Amino acid sequence: MDSNKKYWKGLEELNKTPEFVELNKHEFAEPIPIEDVLTGGGLAGKTPRRDFLKALGFGVGAVTLAACQKVPVHKSIPYLIKPEEVTPGIPNFYTSTYEGHAILVKTREGRPIKIEGNPNDLLAKGGVSAQAQASVLDLYDVNRLKSPVKDGGDYGWSQVDDFVKNELAVIKAGGKKIRIISSTVSSPSTLAVINDFITAYPNTKHINYDAVSYTGIIQANQNSFGKAVLPHYNFDKADIIVSFGADFLGTWISPAEFIRQYVQNRNNKSLQSKKMSRHIQFETGMSVTGTNADVRIPIKPSEEGIALVALYNAISGTTLPGTKTLNNTVAAKSIAIVSKELLAAKGKALVVAGSNDVATQVLVNAINSLLGSYGTTIDLDNPSHQYAGNDAEFVEFVNEMNRGEVDAVFFLNANPVYDYYKSNDVAAALKKVRLKVSFANYPDETASLCNIIAPNHYYLESWGDDNAIEGYYTILQPAINPVYDTRQAEHSFLVWSGSTFKDYYSYVRNNWDKNLLAKGNLSGQSGWETLLQTGFVKVADKPAGTYTFSRDLNAVAQTIMDHSNVLADGNKTELQVYQSVAMRDGKRANNPWLQELPDPVSKVTWDNFAAMSPSDMKRLGYADGDVVKIDANGYSIALPVLSQPGQTQGTISVAVGYGRTKVGLVGINVGKNAFPFYSLRNGTFQSSAAVVLTATGDNSPLAQTQTHHSIEGRNSIIKEATFTEYLKNPATRTGEEEDHKVYSLWDEYERPSYNWVMAIDLNACTGCGACVVACNAENNVPVVGKDEVRRRREMHWIRIDRYYSFNDNGNGGVTKEHEIAKLEDLDHVKVVYQPMLCQHCDHAPCETVCPVLATVHSSEGLNHMAYNRCIGTRYCANNCPYKVRRFNWFNYWNDARFENYLQNDHTLLVLNPDVTTRFRGVMEKCSMCIQRIQAGKLKAKIEKRPLKDGDVKVACQQTCPANAIVFGNGNDPDSEVSKALKSERTYYVLEELNVKPGIGYQVKVRNISELEA
Repeated sequence: MDSNKKYWKGLEELNKTPEFVELNKHEFAEPIPIEDVLTGGGLAGKTPRRDFLKALGFGVGAVTLAACQKVPVHKSIPYLIKPEEVTPGIPNFYTSTYEGHAILVKTREGRPIKIEGNPNDLLAKGGVSAQAQASVLDLYDVNRLKSPVKDGGDYGWSQVDDFVKNELAVIKAGGKKIRIISSTVSSPSTLAVINDFITAYPNTKHINYDAVSYTGIIQANQNSFGKAVLPHYNFDKADIIVSFGADFLGTWISPAEFIRQYVQNRNNKSLQSKKMSRHIQFETGMSVTGTNADVRIPIKPSEEGIALVALYNAISGTTLPGTKTLNNTVAAKSIAIVSKELLAAKGKALVVAGSNDVATQVLVNAINSLLGSYGTTIDLDNPSHQYAGNDAEFVEFVNEMNRGEVDAVFFLNANPVYDYYKSNDVAAALKKVRLKVSFANYPDETASLCNIIAPNHYYLESWGDDNAIEGYYTILQPAINPVYDTRQAEHSFLVWSGSTFKDYYSYVRNNWDKNLLAKGNLSGQSGWETLLQTGFVKVADKPAGTYTFSRDLNAVAQTIMDHSNVLADGNKTELQVYQSVAMRDGKRANNPWLQELPDPVSKVTWDNFAAMSPSDMKRLGYADGDVVKIDANGYSIALPVLSQPGQTQGTISVAVGYGRTKVGLVGINVGKNAFPFYSLRNGTFQSSAAVVLTATGDNSPLAQTQTHHSIEGRNSIIKEATFTEYLKNPATRTGEEEDHKVYSLWDEYERPSYNWVMAIDLNACTGCGACVVACNAENNVPVVGKDEVRRRREMHWIRIDRYYSFNDNGNGGVTKEHEIAKLEDLDHVKVVYQPMLCQHCDHAPCETVCPVLATVHSSEGLNHMAYNRCIGTRYCANNCPYKVRRFNWFNYWNDARFENYLQNDHTLLVLNPDVTTRFRGVMEKCSMCIQRIQAGKLKAKIEKRPLKDGDVKVACQQTCPANAIVFGNGNDPDSEVSKALKSERTYYVLEELNVKPGIGYQVKVRNISELEA
């Protein structure tokens, strides 16, 4: 591969902007604000000696005392009668389910503090998404409703029940319609409860409504094969994957599961078997999936359907009439190559598309049918139940309300007044409905317009089940008693329908006893207890059927062309609306862990924005942060623009999930709502539009993290190779440094017992960010807020560095002379993700400069931090070449100036008691979850056995859906980490510095030809 490849984190680093150069001169963006401390006491900048000493005693002294304070001591009452299952200091784990995945809920003294993946989960094999990791925090959200509400005032449950039942009786007698609007319900027991309610009130209809819809795929399968289902995709069975805008590693359908599948053919084990899948991505905006693709081709939304038609024509050898030629030269050439590769991989090929357009998905079905994908990479016989929304039914529901036909509506986990594209129509129509009930946890945009808010239990307080995939049933059990005076929605339905069941637990238990336990060869009380311990049952898959595509595609192709013509307005910019990995559809907008999680691609936090190609930015005269007004569909918002390499020219991308107006303090008015840019075409919601951009003259700086920790142009950070090069020589890599003589200032020591080391496979890491949130939860990492992130003060112990690259050919980046050429290069950049955390160096440069020995090396190879010894000189951070140390500028976890989840005593319950909270003036960094290491050793000691490989898993490793992180004892030659570090692909970041890091990285390999490189 070309040795002139250049890596860079952001355009400001590539272009060496004056602001970046100035900030990069200093280890920290700002000095310690000592003048603020002094002047805060009424002192001027020039301070008399007496006043200075007085300030020192009462100002700086107070700060010092605050920095030395430990966690406040509260008087506690010991158990009078200790619960049998609770032992102070010992965690309990409960099986549960999150979005159909089997999970484990870790509790301490009765309070959930951490979500872990169930290692036996059939979907993600123990992996957990960032959203799942962050979900534990919402349990303690003080903005949740504390009790039922009627017309804005508090109400008792008995009063609610009487009111609702009386209203339903009147409505039933009057014969008007009752509607239950929910996001997709895949729980067998919940569906049974809803059916019982429909039996009691026959004029009721249940409508599934998903803010981000997959109706197009479901309806296309109905039209193509007579089965209205969402397929279960098998990316692990595909030798070649071609995606048209489907972000299956980020947000599409079931990303945690798809990540696990995807890396099976790309990780270290697969490469050692000389096997690697090939992935080509056609897309508008740079997505997580696009950044991981072997080849990525930027296309406009208007070109997506045309490209699919071209692919069908190339594979089938026919030409659909009335279709247009693909004007995108790069895409057209790629289609010609890809079609041949797909045909060569018949039976092991997979084509997917992210569009919700029925015609587009029918064409995708035709292509996959030609490739023999059904029964191998696509399973229609064991489909997914994760999304079942019906767009047309919801549109008709709004029309029914407008006609005055609906007298009662119940909203279950649905908020259409926020996320429906015509939310004002829903709000207006609701005024014509007599009884409006919401089960929301918050007085959200829809709930605030309802007569009754009957707050639902949070999922960690609930009984229930799920059936995300046909034949796979998971159980939901409470890990804590209800925090507030809430009640499970299913229980409310049972009460209002006159059920004889006393509570929902009894109903779930009865449903499993009668219908579901037998599916797992279980029965009775022992079978129920086994279920609660394992968390799921699995029925054997149904055999694959035979599916033949015989639909006429002429009308389909014409519909696609018409859609393309609507978008391709030469005077307008094409808009793509997408979900971000952190916010998704906005339901968790009040979660600060997610708001502060950097977007994998842009590294923006606490905001959405309009991503624009660098070429368009230059042509229009925009700079990062310039606010533009975006107009489409009679709706407009003003957002800052961001120069995004890889964004298709002539397009912008905007994330949904922001702009909440009725949510807690964390998420309210963060960003702008992009859902109204959706439109209804051919019966389904579409996420692209032609828009008009207008500069407002304002500038709103974004809080990005990508260049906060510069590597000063060093070339030994990222190493990669092509698959062809790897097959020739597994040790091949770019940026290979010449051997040089090594000198050491440190003595070497033997580690007879343990040598804790880590291996990270860059070919498996997708950049999803789950490890970042898992570390936050495990190690009590504080949230600092948008302003502090902009000051380069984020506190994450692990970050995922995103590097762009292109072949530089010795030009040294973008210069005045090479500017035009490089702007074109920026459309086709490649991306590598690299998790970066404390490297626990054997020759740690931080240790030698600490004047108080606050950071020292252990006999087991770990770099320790003694927080109560640290005086905050920050010399260690200055001397760390990896820039992984974090300084506490404030007591972030309890300072009232930061609207932080840790401000109140209630939310403090989420803290891990095994990890101390840090205080102002102290440095912190990754500890390799030392508390888990000690717990593992203690457990082995109690059981009178040696510590086994796998007994200790650090938080980032345990949550990773890709299994990209391996941790263990390097002294054990049979340990997984020892085997990983012996791989020919292993290298160490900045190895030439001879600091001897304890983390080895494995070279990124791309399955590309030399021409594509």
